[in-house]
Amino acid sequence: MLNRIDVDAVVRDGGASGRVPEQIHSGVAWWLASCFVVVTRANQLVVAHDGHEASSEFFDRLCRGAINARHYACKVYDHGIAKEDELLIAMTALGGVPGMHVKTDPGDNGAQVVTITLYGKDGKPLTDESGLILIRQMISEDQVPIPVNEHARGTIEPYPGVMWR
Repeated sequence: MLNRIDVDAVVRDGGASGRVPEQIHSGVAWWLASCFVVVTRANQLVVAHDGHEASSEFFDRLCRGAINARHYACKVYDHGIAKEDELLIAMTALGGVPGMHVKTDPGDNGAQVVTITLYGKDGKPLTDESGLILIRQMISEDQVPIPVNEHARGTIEPYPGVMWR
């Protein structure tokens, strides 16, 4: 695994969070999303971000990781810039699918803190009991899922409820 992280410190509290680039980097988003799809057995999910430049980069990597998770061929709905409550509404509108949201906040000394929240089908952030511990384990053991072949790759599509700006 390139660019290792302190998995126990970063992957916690419903997803992952850390200072960029000291604690977290965009590759973590790929790893997190790929593992999330496998752990939740998702064949579709919704992803959104807060519009911050750093969030956009992590958002892109989340989408790419989710469509490259083994044989799941996950359909990722790109909700674009949306608040967390808007993401939760979209998840419900699609019949209760999982979701992921990225936000960036200012940290100490000009650092940026990126937070990725993973939501289960029930609309609640993932806990250790609902899969976060498995995701941490997969990442720390360098067992991030990759597609088995091109036909297993998922797709990224615009969320149908969004009027693109």
